[in-house]
Amino acid sequence: MPMRSHDAVPTPGLDRREFLRLAGASIALAGLDGCSRMPAEHILPYVDSRPELTPGVPQFYATAMCVDGFATGLLVESHDGRPTKIEGNPAHPASLGATSPIHQASVLQLYDPDRARAARIGARRTTWAEIAATLAPAALRARVGSGAGMRLLIAPTSSPLHEALLARVLQAYPEARIHMYAPLAPDAGLARTVPHYDLSRANVLVAIDSDFLASGPFHLRYARQFADNRRLASPSAPMNRLYAIESTVSPTGAAADQRFAVRPREIGSIVQSLLTAVRGGGAAPGWVAAIARDLAAHRGQAVVIAGSGLAEADRRAIDEINAALGATGTLAWYAPSPLLGGSVALHPFGELVAALHARTVDTLIVVGGNPSYATPAALEFSSLMRAVPNAGYLGPYENETARDARWFVPESHYLESWSDARAYDGTLSIVQPLVQPLYPSITAAELYAALGGTPANGAYDLLRQSWAARAGANAEDVWADALRRGLVPSTAFTATASAPANGGSVSPPAGEANATPAPGTLDVIYTADVKVHDGAYANNGWLQELPHPITKLSWGNAALLGVRTAQRLGVRDGDALTLASGGRELHVAAFTVPGHAEECVTLQLGYGRDGSESMAKGVGANAYALMPAPGVRVQSGVAVRAGGTAPAFALAQSESRMTIGEPVRRATLAEYRTSPTSVGDRPGRVLSLYPEPAPPGGEALPNQWAMTIDLGTCIGCGACVVACQAENNIPVVGAEEVRNARLMQWIRIDRYFAERENHDGDMETLFQPMLCQQCEHAPCEYVCPVEATVHSADGLNEMIYNRCVGTRFCSNNCPYKVRHFNWYDYNAHLSETELMVKNPDVTVRERGVMEKCTFCVQRIREAEIAAERDGRALRGSEVQTACQQACPTRAITFGSLTERDAEMMKRRQQPRAYSALRELGTEPRVRYLARVRNPNPDAEPTA
Repeated sequence: MPMRSHDAVPTPGLDRREFLRLAGASIALAGLDGCSRMPAEHILPYVDSRPELTPGVPQFYATAMCVDGFATGLLVESHDGRPTKIEGNPAHPASLGATSPIHQASVLQLYDPDRARAARIGARRTTWAEIAATLAPAALRARVGSGAGMRLLIAPTSSPLHEALLARVLQAYPEARIHMYAPLAPDAGLARTVPHYDLSRANVLVAIDSDFLASGPFHLRYARQFADNRRLASPSAPMNRLYAIESTVSPTGAAADQRFAVRPREIGSIVQSLLTAVRGGGAAPGWVAAIARDLAAHRGQAVVIAGSGLAEADRRAIDEINAALGATGTLAWYAPSPLLGGSVALHPFGELVAALHARTVDTLIVVGGNPSYATPAALEFSSLMRAVPNAGYLGPYENETARDARWFVPESHYLESWSDARAYDGTLSIVQPLVQPLYPSITAAELYAALGGTPANGAYDLLRQSWAARAGANAEDVWADALRRGLVPSTAFTATASAPANGGSVSPPAGEANATPAPGTLDVIYTADVKVHDGAYANNGWLQELPHPITKLSWGNAALLGVRTAQRLGVRDGDALTLASGGRELHVAAFTVPGHAEECVTLQLGYGRDGSESMAKGVGANAYALMPAPGVRVQSGVAVRAGGTAPAFALAQSESRMTIGEPVRRATLAEYRTSPTSVGDRPGRVLSLYPEPAPPGGEALPNQWAMTIDLGTCIGCGACVVACQAENNIPVVGAEEVRNARLMQWIRIDRYFAERENHDGDMETLFQPMLCQQCEHAPCEYVCPVEATVHSADGLNEMIYNRCVGTRFCSNNCPYKVRHFNWYDYNAHLSETELMVKNPDVTVRERGVMEKCTFCVQRIREAEIAAERDGRALRGSEVQTACQQACPTRAITFGSLTERDAEMMKRRQQPRAYSALRELGTEPRVRYLARVRNPNPDAEPTA
């Protein structure tokens, strides 16, 4: 079983004595007496103002996680000082209570046994204290003087604490240079303004090369606003309209009412045509002119969203479109960037590369990121870093960059760190730890303090000193309130209505997208992976095993092609391709995606790792090996030929067409309004051996649990899948088991490509979360020989694990195929740290038993106990399942059939509500709402 190669881990796992020490240190951090002698650093729970811990009762603490430097507020569930589950912070503007798969899986990374465990100089283990002594100004000035040969390469950060400490570093070394690098935005810190959108009032939206629903620092907020305007409480309710113009099929494109697949080289001319048409002049292609008319007809309620990878000229043209539509200042505006760079001078990444080539760098300190891997191979950054006499690295793993560094210090996980950061809108967020560091490690702030000669006793003291200097007279009260909330209210930056002046933002390199390509070559599109991002989360088993929303690939990436392009090249899914450009080659497997633009190929970054991380190593192809320059999104003139070598796919879904039945029902808004009942449960005779169940009579009866899922707002992001995995102790099975169709995830998101009627070649992408349907007439129950699966009084289809003997009859009899069998004991070889992530409220299953969704029964029972303790009746809407809580668009609602006025009941009574496979007579408790699209008949794409 390829779960994890522990032979690759250089140090042994924790023994039980060490485990208990860490647990005690975690409790001490919360203000109780533990067995750690570290000074107490008090953290405060989010809801309960009392710092006491009751054994067995979880508490929630507010903190923030940064991706590309932007903070998202989170709530972390802690069991006896051990964090086990991530939730969104409802009060945080970047979360609104939702999370992404990366946020959900970040708790697993805390317990990763591959994390670095010791500092070193060369191959010799050492301590941070020894390295700090060499970095102190008294020692380092003897080497670099005023800093002429000293460079810092830092990952994006928005921390005011980091900015203050780096300012002191520059005071000590005025000639030193600081560079900020991220793979797809290498000079993001140089942009002093960033675009913002308010989608809550937008009736017509156009996304141009923008996956704003599933990626970007504010995508959770945008997804919520977008979904709130298309819930269709009734057929006559208003509904927004989304157009997507893109090359690669994205979750945003899949959610769009109309999607237009274009080559990257065509986007610029489309934007200019749209601008001309909105202004009322010139001739535009048919669908472009129709979109322009629709935008103009909704002036003041229409907005165009620009992708971050667009060229500067295209973004400026989109600003002009929004201004012409009256959206500027209301639906679209600019605000100061929260990333560091205001009071600390940043220098372009290219200057660092030039200095490394010129051999003028004596001391290079890399803080975060992984540039030896996540830079184009053409730069040869790895060899350049090895040539630096004094190269150091602060990072979480002994990865590719650590391998090139002379000295290395492990970096603390954010759940072990004290820090601060800003959200995309500037809201100041607090990063407070849930545990003491599991291994000796430091934060970036501690490194900067050592470089600048700032005295401190750790990151907590640094943060408190910085806070006291900024908070004023009532600093203690503001501090305590910020710890509980996870943020400081009213700290968002003031909006700037107009677009920035030329040079106010930084455009990514355009590559060769507009050059005339050689015949037979393709355009290559480089994009971050929605799961492992740029490779930073590649060692996370939950994310590697999560099927990609569009391709359904797990454990790897592929070269994504359009159907006709694949036919021209003579390749089928899984065939090896060789891409060549500039003397570099990349071998990768082909994968056909209906709706992908033709004559171009998409490569997802973040795979093909070669560090010490055992789960990431060798998985997929390294697209950085072909990328010509940092930040290039599109490269033209890439030669392609069939052949080479590529690993076999780990594909979670092999059938993409709805060949039998209609599991996902759909209609246009016009069709739905004309015949509301046409997409819901259709009349017909349903044969059953069971008597019809009596409907629940009212709230005096016991709760009867049920769920409703709105397919019109589901974007297939996978947050629910990872949230369920974290909540219910679902194991990672590995790539080989996925190939054997043995995925254990209790929720799968089925993805279908459906050809629209009367539109030859125009494909619609459909999502359907599929979980145990909790059938009233459950086919699994009456075939179990030992009654391991039974029906509860409150309508749950229960699994009694210690009664199951593994006959798998129930799985064979389940028409939804949502029951999973433990072919192996997937938890048997986990390290002590990996076991710490397990939810103590859920049984950890062993080999030989069947398991499936339980509607988070542990949460139901916990709520029932609390209601009984308080002497009140439990309302069904008080309970949230893990999948419901994580969903950015609130597509999932849960509750009781006896609570007539609950949102879940209102949704399932809509005309478009239906049961999957209703004709089988299973009477599921899960109901779906058919997907309704709102297309513009005048803007239909051509085949």
